[in-house]
Amino acid sequence: MAETVLTNTGLDRFLELVGGAPEHRGPAFARAAEAVLGLLALRGADRGTGVPEPTPELTRQLLLEDLPAFVYVPPGELALYPAVLGALAARFDGSCVERIAAVVAETAPDFERAMHDPGNLTWHRWYASLLRTCGADLADPEDVRRRLAALDGAPLPDGARRADLMGRTALADVLLTEALTRAYVRDAEEPPPVGPLLTDHAVATGIGRVATALRDRWTAAGLAEQLAGPYAHYAPGPDAFPHLVLADALLDEHLDHHGDPAVPVPPPPAIESGSPEDAETDADTLLAAVEELAEEEFEPYGGEAPHLLYVVYQRGCSAESVARKAAEYEDWTVDPALEDLPVPVPDGAPGAYAVPPVPELVRLLGTPGLDEADRARLEGPARDLAAVLDRLAATGLVFRTGDAFGLTPRGAGAVRYLLGVRGVAAPDAAEAAAWPATVLVAAAGGWPAPVAARVLADRLHARVDTAHAWTELLDALGTVHAGTSEAAATRGLFAVLDTTTAPPEALRAALRDPVLGAYALRALEERGEEADPIQVPTSARALHVLDALPAKKGPLESRRAAFDAAAAAWPGGSAALVRAMAEADRHEAERVLGPLGIALP
Repeated sequence: MAETVLTNTGLDRFLELVGGAPEHRGPAFARAAEAVLGLLALRGADRGTGVPEPTPELTRQLLLEDLPAFVYVPPGELALYPAVLGALAARFDGSCVERIAAVVAETAPDFERAMHDPGNLTWHRWYASLLRTCGADLADPEDVRRRLAALDGAPLPDGARRADLMGRTALADVLLTEALTRAYVRDAEEPPPVGPLLTDHAVATGIGRVATALRDRWTAAGLAEQLAGPYAHYAPGPDAFPHLVLADALLDEHLDHHGDPAVPVPPPPAIESGSPEDAETDADTLLAAVEELAEEEFEPYGGEAPHLLYVVYQRGCSAESVARKAAEYEDWTVDPALEDLPVPVPDGAPGAYAVPPVPELVRLLGTPGLDEADRARLEGPARDLAAVLDRLAATGLVFRTGDAFGLTPRGAGAVRYLLGVRGVAAPDAAEAAAWPATVLVAAAGGWPAPVAARVLADRLHARVDTAHAWTELLDALGTVHAGTSEAAATRGLFAVLDTTTAPPEALRAALRDPVLGAYALRALEERGEEADPIQVPTSARALHVLDALPAKKGPLESRRAAFDAAAAAWPGGSAALVRAMAEADRHEAERVLGPLGIALP
């Protein structure tokens, strides 16, 4: 049907022109040619010569966007699509051949990757692949129906979620419908000499029917009708995923924190995700609780449920304090250095919430001078927040024990699923430990120190704490974000490493590192290991001094005194020390020394 829906694509003429070569014969080449010519024509390629003329822009879009969205390509046939483009370009002048060949060569790796990427699968492309594996004749709608009926459930491809396929399918539907509509309007406004791409009769039956016919032609005959009818449960639509509303809220939280979904959240120490269907069910359960909490009776904090779920996950799923979080909501001063510290979870606690005693409150907030009156002032807000958390805890996906709250392992799996379906990088512990050292260090610099310590240790342990593993990690600490405002936080990760387990040869090799040399020297000295301080570069010694200076805390007088004491011990005095600091890390030197009135050279 699709061959007659898209008219005047020049398919018959093209196959006639190239039919002499053996590689251009057979149904597979004809199927590739039909898809390529049809998509080029839909996208507005000039058909003045009778066949669509490929341009570099249209070729790139075809290979990287349209084919991965609309067309199932059986194994072994992927090379036919660039071959069609080459043969089509040869119908035009020599420069067209060269330009198209250059684009095809340039995009070849990305084209192959896009066609095999589970994230690009639609329901139709996936089931066409599955049916072909089962031996179906994809050109026979009756065989397609029989094979669908014989499937035992609806399996998922590795690395994909049902929501991923649903979302990609919905997007592909929109893109194809828009392309068909634009093509019809374009031909109506400027009728091409070769005739319209879509007849009035085809459009009168509905653009949706035309799109369905094309999907069937480019995947499997009759498949769209089956997935819209008796086998709709194999290809659920948006109504089957109400929890995506909560996924959107969590994405908003992530963007508020990081501005980019590619910035990874830290992995939880333990996850119980079960099957993909279990994660969806748990996500629906969380959504029901979140929607209930939005009711008036849970004010003022009921609407904060997505934020509470995100911030606990962002902490690496370490427990948070109800009192501390309530204090933040009430605009109390909380020491930033304490915000990410884990909160001990008691073995048991009374069901009714009570604010911790004053000494514990001081420890949690880092605010000296609190008294019983302050504790009483926090009682109401903290109880209101505890009520919200208790409603979430009723799902079994969140817990509150005394003042501590967090995600259960199942809850961690549900939130990870929700983040993942909206494209947020959310690795589990094994995935993060397997990352290259540079990738892990770049991510860990933005994680709470206790979480970064755990994940970096996991990476070392996964490599049996070898000298090579340590060297990889130390090299990354000294090079990732070098020359940027994030360099100090990155090398600061050295402080979270348990260097007592490091092979001494790895630390000695790091002595010559221009960034971490002095850190390695200090670690060796603390272990009582032999080390040669002469090997440590001046830049590394300057950075070690710079990082030890109080950057924000304490009166300016005491912070200036700390600098003066360091400068007195530095060869050449304060001018030489400032110069060395500025050369090693100008961003951090300005941040630390600027408030002290010290100008950089």
